Amino acid sequence: MSNTETKEETEAEAEPAEEEIKEAPAEEVEAEEEAQPETEEPERPEPPAAAEETPEGEEEIEVVEEKVYTIPLRHVWVVTPRGRRAPRAVRDVRNFVARHMKSDEVAVSNEINSEIWSRSINKPPRKITVRAVKDKEGKVIIYPSKGA
Repeated sequence: MSNTETKEETEAEAEPAEEEIKEAPAEEVEAEEEAQPETEEPERPEPPAAAEETPEGEEEIEVVEEKVYTIPLRHVWVVTPRGRRAPRAVRDVRNFVARHMKSDEVAVSNEINSEIWSRSINKPPRKITVRAVKDKEGKVIIYPSKGA
């Protein structure tokens, strides 16, 4: 055997091996695609039937009790340092409503929060009128009063 014959034979043998190598990954990729099912986004649970959106963007809840309170906050100005008045006012509003509505779960709406914080941390309002709504589960949500 001469060197030219060996080279030709080696090249002839090498070519099918390269083709097999090129084809093998393609087959493996197809097999992997078949093995992995297409992932779909998980279904999101629907909101409860009792909480429906109204045109105003406010959720409707089954109201058990609804009351309007004018909450005095003047003591916040006296007993609290200037830099802590607004957070103290929010806590006092929450505690006042919890005490009067006899509930442990009280949520303050964004409107009430922004009304208290409207004049910064130093100067919350001296009093605020709120509407407290209690649902059948005993949770109370505080909204601004309709008249104010």
